Amino acid sequence: MAKRDYYEVLGVQKNAADSEIKKSYRKLAMKFHPDKNKDDKAAEEKFKEASEAYEVLIDADKRRKYDQFGHAGLEGAFGGHGFTWDTFTHANDFSDIFGSGGLGSIFENLFGGGFGGFGRSSQPSNRGEDLQIALSLSLEDIAKGIDKKIKISVKDACDKCNGSGSADGKVQTCNQCHGSGQVRQLTRSLFGQMQTIVTCPSCNGEGKIIKNRCPKCGGDGRISKTKMISINIPAGVSEGQYIRLRGQGNIGKRNGTKGDILVLIHEKEHSIFERQDADLICEFPISFSQAALGSEILCPTLSGKVKIKIPAGTQSGKVFRLRSQGLPHVNSVYHGDLYVKVLVITPTRLNSTEKELFKELGKFDSEKKLQPGKGFFSKFKEFFV
Repeated sequence: MAKRDYYEVLGVQKNAADSEIKKSYRKLAMKFHPDKNKDDKAAEEKFKEASEAYEVLIDADKRRKYDQFGHAGLEGAFGGHGFTWDTFTHANDFSDIFGSGGLGSIFENLFGGGFGGFGRSSQPSNRGEDLQIALSLSLEDIAKGIDKKIKISVKDACDKCNGSGSADGKVQTCNQCHGSGQVRQLTRSLFGQMQTIVTCPSCNGEGKIIKNRCPKCGGDGRISKTKMISINIPAGVSEGQYIRLRGQGNIGKRNGTKGDILVLIHEKEHSIFERQDADLICEFPISFSQAALGSEILCPTLSGKVKIKIPAGTQSGKVFRLRSQGLPHVNSVYHGDLYVKVLVITPTRLNSTEKELFKELGKFDSEKKLQPGKGFFSKFKEFFV
């Protein structure tokens, strides 16, 4: 099902100020909050939809990408798995949006696991960090695709304690939170006594306590290791794109799940070709005689040399298009084109024989070729007086 426009969801204009966005979100959140709509799945979805729209439009960077590219511009903005309450980064705005006299606390409960499955899981998150690496590729590599093997340092399970973090293998459930990683606190406000959910101070939200920590990893359950990873680079990738290697990043503390590796593509500058999307552009020098009389040249491409026929009378700057001699489109059989711009080169060093020949040619040009008339040089006839 296609997502609705975020501005439409919040009922604001595209030039809406942050204050308008907050005001609209407050109204929708108060209306569709799950505590006010028990067992109403439709209201629950509307509340989540409004929160997702707020998450994007209140964030300057996300909003800029959304305005430019729509929903496609937010790929990876929510961790690659779409919007979830774990990726909602503006829960701290609630005191500002709903006031600090208690309403903010009500909504903050949502992100502490206080409302029927709407908040974070009762089990503490234990996912490892994502890693980023930059990979430099030549145009030749990009043209054909390539498999790369590189070494990278990651955090992996400690081999002494098998990732448990415990020297004796014993891990106790936290007595204060009973393994949930969260505890309830009672606070007083203008609205009376309020209950909030906070991270357990005894176990720091992990739900477990280790008394005898592993001496090798210090109880973290992880140690640094160097490993070799294989990366398959498809043909046609470009600068700024990335490849996600799922489950190959750092392992979470004490046998948590593994994060990902993001391989960022960097394109090396080429000595001959300039890239524009899948098309390539290059300049090729030719002599006066080749331009005037016509000739055949061997022009370089990424896959070898090809012949180009230069017609007689070719002017400097003429562009020749070689179809399908550019780069491939990603995951496609189609290729871009190669555009060859020929430049007529003026010689800088002439021997005596060459000088005489050019003098004779100059006489010929002045007598027959460069006289003003109806053609190109008629525009400059005042210079030929």
